[in-house]
Amino acid sequence: MTGTITHDPPPTAGGRQGGPLIVTEDTELLDDLLRLCAAAGATPEVHHSVPVTRPSPPPDPTGAATSPAPAASGRRTGWETAPLVLVGDDAARRVRGAVRRRGVVLVGRDQDDSGIWQRAVEIGADHVLMLPDGEQWLVDRIADVAEGVGRPALTVGVIGGRGGAGASTLACALAVTSAREGLRSLLVDADPMGGGLDVLLGGETADGLRWPAFAASRGRVGGGALEESLPELHSLRVLSWDRGDCVAVPAQAVRAVLAAARRRGGTVVVDLPRRIDDGVAEVLAQLDIGILVVPAELRAVAAAGRVAAAVGMVLRDLRVAVRGPYASGLDDREVARLLGLPLVGEVPVESGLLRATESRRPPGTPSRGPLARFCRGFWERALAETDGRGGSGS
Repeated sequence: MTGTITHDPPPTAGGRQGGPLIVTEDTELLDDLLRLCAAAGATPEVHHSVPVTRPSPPPDPTGAATSPAPAASGRRTGWETAPLVLVGDDAARRVRGAVRRRGVVLVGRDQDDSGIWQRAVEIGADHVLMLPDGEQWLVDRIADVAEGVGRPALTVGVIGGRGGAGASTLACALAVTSAREGLRSLLVDADPMGGGLDVLLGGETADGLRWPAFAASRGRVGGGALEESLPELHSLRVLSWDRGDCVAVPAQAVRAVLAAARRRGGTVVVDLPRRIDDGVAEVLAQLDIGILVVPAELRAVAAAGRVAAAVGMVLRDLRVAVRGPYASGLDDREVARLLGLPLVGEVPVESGLLRATESRRPPGTPSRGPLARFCRGFWERALAETDGRGGSGS
């Protein structure tokens, strides 16, 4: 079991961050935490209480060299600098007076101990976690530290309000535009019946793994290893389907793969099917923003309403992008009003898009075309929003 008090990550600098800090005297709990750190590829620092600094020794009047102190006077301790702090419930009272910081997890075992929440508040913990139920969550969190990503990827899902709405085209254009802007970009095809986004990008024969290779994944998937294993097309990585028999990818594997993708930072764009199963629900749970693409027709708006109701049960930030031509009495604002969703804007019509696709040029390739401008504007606004609230992004 895990519980969340706040969602803010600790402040991080670029590059590798180092391992977590463990504070506990419970030897059994320490063994478990060390095992989970090893599974995540991290080397922790261990203390029985809040680590303290010791002043530097005075200079030797004889001029002889002195051994350096473990920490110079005025230097911040591991409590303040560690990207993640794991406090055993046995140590909660010992760290009560420590400097308040983000990234503190209070770890216990007694599922019936309601007092742990009060102790978490007293030490300013972000999360309360119970073992063994929360082991996988904690491994993933420690893995974030081990991989050294400051912020997870801004993850955007695109879904059609009805068949043929143009969701796959917009998803490809968003990913292509993100990559062209210099962001680490991954395009994920979450629709096994959609024909393959690698085909739309002209890379169905490119070397690299497809979804069936991850069907047996259990637990954590390394973000770097995932990125390197996927086909690279148009300066972005693509996770799509092969042309073999349809293989069911379990929800657990979907969760592990997308979590790994998010840990790499940058942007992740997911092309979603309209049918919501367990695997798609796992994707929706990790999205920052969803875009519902809706043709401006009354029947399409009605169908999109049903899709929005299903998606909205999992995803809180769902927005609508409207595609013309418009039926009588409709415009983009009216479609957004009917659906009760924020408006991303009108997806522009790009002349020659079909010819470009047939010639293996992906949507959004002309950098000055209307579709590329639409996508660039979306990324600018979305990244500014996440910067403003200290959330995910590149």
